[in-house]
Amino acid sequence: MDREALVLRNRTLAQAFHATPFKHRARRLLLQSVKSLPVRRSQPSRTERILLIRPDHLGDVLLTTPAIHALRTAHPQAEIHALVGPWSAAVLAPYDELDAIITLPFPGFSRTPKRGLRSPYELAWRSARQLRQVGYTSAVILRPDHWWGALLAYLAGIPQRVGFNLPDVVPFLTQAISDEPIHNVRRNLRLVEGWTGQIASEGIVYRFPVGEADRAFVDSYLSEWGIAPDQRLLCIHPGSGTWAKRWDESSWARVADTLTEQLGLPVVFSGGDHELPMVRSIVEQMKTPACVMAGDTQVGQLAALFARGQVVLGPDSGPMHLAAAVGAATVTLFGPADPAEFAPWGTRDRHIVLTSDIGCRPCNVIDWGGDDPAYHPCVREIPISRVLEAARRAAQASVSPG
Repeated sequence: MDREALVLRNRTLAQAFHATPFKHRARRLLLQSVKSLPVRRSQPSRTERILLIRPDHLGDVLLTTPAIHALRTAHPQAEIHALVGPWSAAVLAPYDELDAIITLPFPGFSRTPKRGLRSPYELAWRSARQLRQVGYTSAVILRPDHWWGALLAYLAGIPQRVGFNLPDVVPFLTQAISDEPIHNVRRNLRLVEGWTGQIASEGIVYRFPVGEADRAFVDSYLSEWGIAPDQRLLCIHPGSGTWAKRWDESSWARVADTLTEQLGLPVVFSGGDHELPMVRSIVEQMKTPACVMAGDTQVGQLAALFARGQVVLGPDSGPMHLAAAVGAATVTLFGPADPAEFAPWGTRDRHIVLTSDIGCRPCNVIDWGGDDPAYHPCVREIPISRVLEAARRAAQASVSPG
């Protein structure tokens, strides 16, 4: 298939993917009818108690933290609780801006199979009864399209419910904010501006607190590979949540070899348990030795590793947002997602984004399922030479004063 035909094919499929299917239109009618049901208000509270609802995983949760910080700064006496999936509790645990972290296996985000059409609504009803006892004064639905979270806040009788004005969400809100295609850090901040006021760029705080125990773990682990505690690192996190975002393993091997020689830095590969075979395959193709930490780090330990990185490389993924949050320079390879909304937060000299020029990106279809990967070359088309040049620039920016 020639390039023009490929672009047309992918654009057509992406358009169909983003169209509202019949079952979602039917659900919309159901949600409208739920809105007419009488709901008892939550227990009255003399304390301002705000519930932040975020069902997502590592990257999206991290991009919420500037809004959490701004909310705490503006309202130091309020109780701020975060409702997240069990998979994200460790991400928010180091932030002392939060008074409580509550976990819930959000439908559509949990890997547990859905037990039936009624199960998401039954879970919402049961969970709402528990939240009602706490007595929240406000709820913020941080994911733009999260109708289930908005429904939950409504059923819990929370008096003030803030979210974006998307069709399935807006029926359950008391304050609907217009959604705009801006960076997710700014998008999240817009939802709390009723408490904080507008926040200028220089006032945005994006950070992940690294614990001393995690630093000690990383230092000890690397010392077994002959890497001293004061050595800076070249970190590569080659995995991502979907194959459509990944670069070729052979390309990572060549980049690691070249940069190890050019930058004089030891290279460390990170990743989850399921990414360990990929990392081992990359290392086997290299000519120089590499340290493998894939499968051996929790979130805090991964943060401590990246904090030692002079530059962190990888495809679009949550760990790249973590690297930016601990102050490491980054080079991120983007494919289907739009970097204008999802790039690591920070200045473009320290956080370099690379994309191909294929005309169907960004399609914002993150999971192409069983489609032939050959039809989705957007990340793999990024040449090795561009990654090397960007890594050298980012590494230099990392050591430059200021």
